[in-house]
Amino acid sequence: DAPMFQVRWRWNASTALAVLRRRGGERLAPQIQRSDAEDLLAQIFPDQLACLENMPSDRQVPNHPLVNQTIHDCLHQAMDIDKLESLFTKIQKGEVEVSVRDLQEPSPLSESILNARPYAFLDGAPLEERRVQAVRTRRWLEPQDARNIGKLEKGAIEAVKQEAWPVVNDADELYDVLVMHGFLTNEECLQSEDKAWHAFLISLETHGQVVSHELKDGLTHWVAIERITQFEVLYDKSITPESMKVPDTIREFPSENAEEALIDLIRGRISLLGPTTASQIARDMNLPEKRVDWALHSLESEGVVIKGHFSPEGADFHEMEWCERRLLARIHKYTLDKLRREIKPVSSADFMRFLFNWHNLTESTRKEGPEALNEVLDKLDGCSCPAVSWESDVLPARVKDYDTIWLDTYCLSGKTIWGRYLRAQSTKATNTPIRTTPITLTNRNTIRSWPLRTSESVTPVLSQTARKVLEYLKVDGALFYQDILSRSKMLKTEVEGAIAELVAAGILTCDSFAGLRALLIPESHKVRTRRNRKPVFRMELAGRWSIIESRIEEETDIEQCVKILLKRYGVVFKRVLMRENGLPPWRDLVRVMRRMEDRGEVRGGRFVDGWGEQYALPEAVAVIRSLKRKQSPDVLVSISACDPLNLVGIITPGKRIPAVPGNRILFRDGEPVARFEGKTVQFEKKPDSETAWEMQKILVQKRVPPKLREYLGNVTHP
Repeated sequence: DAPMFQVRWRWNASTALAVLRRRGGERLAPQIQRSDAEDLLAQIFPDQLACLENMPSDRQVPNHPLVNQTIHDCLHQAMDIDKLESLFTKIQKGEVEVSVRDLQEPSPLSESILNARPYAFLDGAPLEERRVQAVRTRRWLEPQDARNIGKLEKGAIEAVKQEAWPVVNDADELYDVLVMHGFLTNEECLQSEDKAWHAFLISLETHGQVVSHELKDGLTHWVAIERITQFEVLYDKSITPESMKVPDTIREFPSENAEEALIDLIRGRISLLGPTTASQIARDMNLPEKRVDWALHSLESEGVVIKGHFSPEGADFHEMEWCERRLLARIHKYTLDKLRREIKPVSSADFMRFLFNWHNLTESTRKEGPEALNEVLDKLDGCSCPAVSWESDVLPARVKDYDTIWLDTYCLSGKTIWGRYLRAQSTKATNTPIRTTPITLTNRNTIRSWPLRTSESVTPVLSQTARKVLEYLKVDGALFYQDILSRSKMLKTEVEGAIAELVAAGILTCDSFAGLRALLIPESHKVRTRRNRKPVFRMELAGRWSIIESRIEEETDIEQCVKILLKRYGVVFKRVLMRENGLPPWRDLVRVMRRMEDRGEVRGGRFVDGWGEQYALPEAVAVIRSLKRKQSPDVLVSISACDPLNLVGIITPGKRIPAVPGNRILFRDGEPVARFEGKTVQFEKKPDSETAWEMQKILVQKRVPPKLREYLGNVTHP
C-alpha cells in the first residue's frame, strides 16, 4: 500500500539522517520533510511513485538498505505477513471457511479506513471530493450511550418481579408452583412474605409430594415429585428418600438426558425471576456457569428468553442479563406507561411558546452567525415557503444580523439545495409568479426523506422562450447564465423571464440562492450607478442553472423524514403536520415513531391538550417542562404568515390567516392577539390606544437583512 510505505519510508530516511530534520538551526516543517523524502524516494525507488497503469512491466524493487528496511517494516510491523500466509494456506486447504456478506454499511474496521483523516494520506484529493465520502455509515455510539438507549425503568422491573412471584394460599397451590417453576430454594421460601410457606412444604414432604434436595454450602432445593427424574438425571444421583415411593407413572415417564433436563428446569425457573444473569442461576442451581449459559442460549434460539442489559443500575455492563420474553414485554409496557404519566399535557398556547423558543424566534433565544443558520436550515429542512419570504421573513427572524452570503455558501458547498419540489398533481399547471412560488430548502443528504413530486408529475404550460432554454439545458447540462445567453441569442430580459418561468414550474434550480434572489429584485435595482453604490444581485453571479432531477421512483426514507419532523417541531402529531406538503401518509409515520419509541429514541404520550397520538424528543420534553414552570411576562412574538409556525386555526383557536407575503401575526404568550392582513391591523381584543400602538409597531416590524432592505423594502414590507 503506497501510503503505508511512504510513512515508514519517511521515518527510516529521517532515522538514517538521509532526510534532515533540522536545517540552519531550525526545525524543518513536516511538509518540507515529506517533500524531501519523496525526492529521495524518486531517486532510489522511482517505480514506487510511478502509476501502475503506465508501467510496462512489473515493479522493480532495488536492493537498497532503506528500501529493504521499509518493506520489512511494512510486512512485519504494520502487517503480519507470516500469519497472513498461514491463513491463506488454511483457506486453501478448507480448514477456514470464508463467508461473504453484502452489507448496507461498512464494518467498524472498513469504516475507519474509508473515513480516515487527511493525515492518513489515503489520497491527495480534498475531503469533500473523495469517493469514500459517498459510503453511508451509521453514527457509532459510545458503549455507555448505547446502553442508555431503551433503558428500562427500575420501578417497572420491580413491579413485574412482584407480579411474577406467586401468591400461595394453601399447600396445593405451593405444589403447583414447584411443578411449574422446577424448584424453590430454602432461602426463597423463608424470605417469602407468607410465613406459612415453610409449613406448607413440611406438610407436602410428609405426604410424599415434595423432596428437599440438599447441596453444599447450605443450599437446599425443594422439588416436586414430578420433577425428581429431571433432578436425578441432572445431578447424576438419587434424591428420593427411602421412605418415599415414587409412582410408576412418573418413573415410566420418558427419560431425558442431562442437557434436556437442564433446559426444562431453567425454562420454568426464569419465568419466576424476571431479569437475571447466568451467574445468579448457576449459584442457585450449584452448576457451572458455562452449562447454564449454554442452556440459556438454547432457550434464546427457541424464542423463550431475550438477552440484553435491562437493569438501569447494579448489573455489570459486561455481564449479560436474561429475561423471559413475556415478562420483558410487560416491563417495557410499564416503563412506557410511567414515562407517559410523567408528562401532563400543556395547552396550545404553551405549545406555541415552546415552538417559538425551539425555533429561536424570541429575543432571548435568537442566535447569530453561519453556524446558527446551519441549525435553522436543519430544522426547516423540506419546508416550502413563498420565494420572497425566505430572506425577508423566515431566516432573518431566527438569525441575528442574517447575511445573504451565508445561505449562498451553504448552497455552493452542496449542502443545501433549493427548488419548487412540491406540486399538486394535475394534467395542466399554470406557472405562478416567482415571488409567491413555493420554494423548498432541503439538505442534499436528506432529499430521499421526502416523496417529492418534480416536473414530471405535472404538465406545465411553458412559453416558447422557456421551452427553448429548457432544451439547451437538456442537451448541454448545467449552464451559466452567460452560456444560456450566448446559445439562445435572446435578450437578457427574455432569458431571465424564461428562467423565472422554469423555476416557477418546478423544473429549474441554481447552484446558489443568489439566482433566485436575482429574480426577486426589481429591474431598477439591478444596475449599478454613481448614486447606487449598494451591493447588486445579478444573474451573472448566480452560478450554474440546472434541471431538477426527477426521483419519483425512488423509495422514501420515512425514518429520516420522521427525524427531521421531530427536529422541526419537537413534538409531532397529526394536527401539527397539516401545513406540511409532500409527507408520507400518517399511518407510515406513526408506525416508524412507535418503533423509535420501542428503541427509546423518542417519548410517546400526550404532550399537548386535545390531539391524538403524540411523540416527542427527550430534549423537547425537558424544554416543555421548563417553560411550564416559568411564568412568561407577556412575551410578544411577531411572525410572518408564511412562516412554518403559522398554526393559527390549526393548533390555536381563531380564523386561519393566508400564507401570503406581507401578512403577519402577533402572539402574546403563545396566543394570537393581532394580525396584519390586507394592509389592515386587526386585534382579537381591542386594547387601549397606547398598547395598540406598541403592539402594532411590533406586529409590522420585520428583520430584513441590511443588504436586502434597500431592494426588498418596497416589495415585501407591509
